[in-house]
Formats: sequence, structure tokens, C-alpha cells
Amino acid sequence: MRGKTSIIKLILSMIIFGSIGVFVVYIPTSRAFVALIRGALGALFLLVCSLVRGRLPNVRAIWRNLLWLFISGGLIGANWILLFESYKYSSVAASTLIYYLSPVFVMILSAIFLRERLTFVRIVCALAAVGGMVLINGTELGSLLALGAAVLYAVVVIINKSLIKDVGATDTTMIQLASAAICVLPYVLLTENPFAYELDLSQILLLVLVGILHTGVAYLLYFSAVREMRGLSIAIISYADPIVAVVLSFIIEGSFSLPVLIGALIIISSAVISEIFGNKKSEA
Repeated sequence: MRGKTSIIKLILSMIIFGSIGVFVVYIPTSRAFVALIRGALGALFLLVCSLVRGRLPNVRAIWRNLLWLFISGGLIGANWILLFESYKYSSVAASTLIYYLSPVFVMILSAIFLRERLTFVRIVCALAAVGGMVLINGTELGSLLALGAAVLYAVVVIINKSLIKDVGATDTTMIQLASAAICVLPYVLLTENPFAYELDLSQILLLVLVGILHTGVAYLLYFSAVREMRGLSIAIISYADPIVAVVLSFIIEGSFSLPVLIGALIIISSAVISEIFGNKKSEA
């Protein structure tokens, strides 16, 4: 029963993550301002949940890793801005699918910096995913922004894997979200007047949902689920995220062309096959 509950939690978190683009495109503020609110509300929500459960953050471990937590948090903030900006120039589906090339960059960076071996299957899947990207019908600027976001996310993954030690997943995410907000704040203050926005109630609600539901709640569901699941199962179910984004984009933004649909299938299939067959020895 516990295993089924974890699967349901993980699927729910992926559905929430996958729907964020549909909400962001209807928020009439700068994408940097959305990233600022998302980081601040998400971090605050995780902190409150930890305190309610009687679990205090591990201050000593956080302090020892504070530099890399702050740097990775800043990269997360920049990653959000690039991804959210890409929605302006491409469809949510196209941007999300290109963003999900991040496992390719994780694989490349892991081979360079962590000395992880590149298997033949992983190389073939990476090349196939890049081929799928070529078929995605995004604008040149939108595709480049989403690709930049994917690279930044891959760098964050490498930092988390290799440089952040002895900090729990929830604490790591909480500090990174807060750091993202802190790093984005000066940029927002220098480039715009955040107090000039005149948002109606529905737009404010969208902002709150992005910060609380799509960040705090989604991460909480994710972390409570992954504690009791195998890595391979987590990796496969995680690809519900781009599938949800594609389906919602199809419903809201109109029909896909055949090349885009083929590109989507190639990218997602390549990622799943890479997870299943690309590293069988370590999974065993």
C-alpha cells in the first residue's frame, strides 16, 4: 500500500510540474518577477511544512555547503527565467520538450567532471534526442532559451551530485529556492518596478499557485515519494512531466504538426530507454 501511495504522490507531483507553463503564460508580469515569487513562496512553504512536522533544518550541514547551495540556487533562478521567457517565443510544448534535453547535458557533464562512463546505449539515445529536438517546431529564440535553461538545470544536477554533501533533499531544495529568490531580486529591482504591477485577483492567484502549488506542494510530494521508490521507477515516472505539458499545450494552444509529435516521441522515448538500458549494471 505504501508503495502505491508513493507512486500516486510522484505522479501527482509530475502533473503539477508539467502544468506550470500553462499558468505562467497568463501572468502579465516579467518572467524574472515570476521566478522571484516562485522561489520565495516555495522556500517559505517548505520551511513552514518542516516546522509543522517538528523537523528543524540541519543548520550545520547547510552552513558547510552554503556557497554551493547559493550558487546552485542562483542557477535555478536563471534557469526559470530562461524557461519562462521561452514560452513567449515558442509554444509551451516545444519549450518543455527542448528543456527535457537536460538529461543529455547531465550525461555529458557527468562524463567530463564525474568520470562516469558513457555507454553505447546512452550515446545513441542522446543523439536521437538531439534529432528529436530538430523536429520540434519552436522559434529560434524560444528554442535557444529553453536549451539554455536545460544546460543550467544540468549544471545544478552536477553540483547537487558532487559538491553538496550531507544536506537532506528538502533542506537542499528549500535553501536553493530561497537563494534563487535572493539572486533574482537585484535583477528585478534594476530592470523594472515590481510595485507598478496592477494585478487583478485571478492574476495574483496564478502567482500564488505557481509559488505554493507548483513549487512547494509539488516538491513536498516529490520528496515524500522518492524516499520509498527505486531510482529507475522515479526516472521513468518523471517523464510524465513533459507528457502533461505537451497534452495541456495541445488542448490550449491548438494542434501539433506531425514533425513536432514525432520529435516529442523521440525525445521522451530516448530518455526512458536511456534510463532503462543505459546503465543496467549500476541499477542492478
